[in-house]
Amino acid sequence: MHNPLLNIVLHRPDIPGNTGSIGRTCVALGARLILIKPYGFEITEKALRRAGLDYWKHIDLVEYDSFEDFYENEKPANESMHFFSRFSKTPYYEQKFARECYLIFGSETSGLPEELFERFPECFVTLPMYSEHIRSLNLSNTACAAAYEALRQINFSQ
Repeated sequence: MHNPLLNIVLHRPDIPGNTGSIGRTCVALGARLILIKPYGFEITEKALRRAGLDYWKHIDLVEYDSFEDFYENEKPANESMHFFSRFSKTPYYEQKFARECYLIFGSETSGLPEELFERFPECFVTLPMYSEHIRSLNLSNTACAAAYEALRQINFSQ
């Protein structure tokens, strides 16, 4: 389509409602949605219609078969990749986001693969949680918060 302000990457998403909500955020922000297979659901015209995702046709969508497929085709610089995990110690607001960066999220049930932590340790950030009563935040809420912080920084730096 065009050079997006930012890219939201979902690695093996499991819950269609979260992917749909994140897609809506992408349309609102002019962001590109990148989905890395496999998914825990189908993206078919019938499924989209049934879910009421009438904006889906407006999403700048790219699909990849694996993380390696994504990495080889996108060729992102390490400083442009921001992996979100509850296991990171670096708060997302301490990260520097720039135009066309990649906000990368793992599946709702298993998160991001351990090999990505080992390969890109400096690229991991977290949204802080100050309660011991929850394990994680909702994926679509996390992606939305991250996207708006990245947008704030991108617009501030222009």
